[in-house]
Amino acid sequence: MTQQDRPGVLSNTSLERRAWNIRRKALLMGEVQGQGYIGQALGVADVLATSYFHAMRYRADDPEWEGRDRFYLSIGHYAIALYSALVEAGILPEDELETYGMDDSRMPMSGMASYTPGMEITGGSLGQGLGIAVGAALGLKRKKNPAFVYNLMSDGELGEGSTWEAVMSAVQWKLDNLICIVDFNNQQADGPTRDALAVGPEAPKWAAFGWHAQQVDGNDLEALVAAFDTARALPEPKPRVIICNTTMCKGVDFLEAREITHFVRVEPGEWAQALEKLEEGKPQ
Repeated sequence: MTQQDRPGVLSNTSLERRAWNIRRKALLMGEVQGQGYIGQALGVADVLATSYFHAMRYRADDPEWEGRDRFYLSIGHYAIALYSALVEAGILPEDELETYGMDDSRMPMSGMASYTPGMEITGGSLGQGLGIAVGAALGLKRKKNPAFVYNLMSDGELGEGSTWEAVMSAVQWKLDNLICIVDFNNQQADGPTRDALAVGPEAPKWAAFGWHAQQVDGNDLEALVAAFDTARALPEPKPRVIICNTTMCKGVDFLEAREITHFVRVEPGEWAQALEKLEEGKPQ
């Protein structure tokens, strides 16, 4: 389907189906390689569903359309999640899921813009994505292009100095076309994010820098829709951030119940079990 404007207001049930499909596709890809950042993919699926099927403008058959909203994935290792959304949106074909992480695949395990349609930037050097998004948003404003730039970043990136330089720059340039999304699952490579560095209170900190800040349950579709709508419609000339508190492994109860770390290891026989568990909660 070609989307020339926002997909429109979908019911929560419709978005729930989209999020469920994104989770399922991520599990299928993880099963191909026997690994992947599946905990993050399951956790952020509701955020991606809201982004691609409620908020953003794009054309599935023309990923380079100049009028599109840009979605920047600062967290390169979340590529498995974004591929799932891009397939669900019709930007990538579903039969490529089985090539995930293989030689010559357009779906490498860490996202690369040169490989994948719809992958706007090459992420992975954490703390850089928001700075790139600031530059893109400034460029769009100077070209009088009304598109929004969405930047999905991790809570661990709140400990990077470059992030806060970008935060200040966005305020300086009054980038009201920039919406930053923080996936706050409270996990990073060194352990719980709030134990690694004093990042909180998150929303008041962003607001103190001059951003319009919202903090919501990132697995509550109704709350996400309201937050995205507010961010897009805000009349003040300032950048916007939505901090999304998400649950790692959301939708697969036996993985949710484990002691969660930054990388959730799934044993070979558990991929099929995870798909079965997800199937039990399939929206009607």
